[in-house]
Amino acid sequence: MGQALNILRFTSRAAAVPVAKLIKSAVANATDLSKGQVDVDKLVVKTISVDQGPTQRRYMPRAMGRASRINKKTSHIHVVLAEAAK
Repeated sequence: MGQALNILRFTSRAAAVPVAKLIKSAVANATDLSKGQVDVDKLVVKTISVDQGPTQRRYMPRAMGRASRINKKTSHIHVVLAEAAK
């Protein structure tokens, strides 16, 4: 788990910070749901998938009384953790 977070910490992409926060949240959820029986150091990221979420539509006023549509796209990120097989 630490290696994935280190890679994200030094990645200069805009999505690196939210994905790192999501992985930390998934680890916290795994520890909470197992009532502390899961070893955090043995957890690895099994899969991460990103699906399209709902699109918010906004309208921006333009010249001559017209309006143009602005689509604000969102996404759903799913993280699956598993224990390392060693």
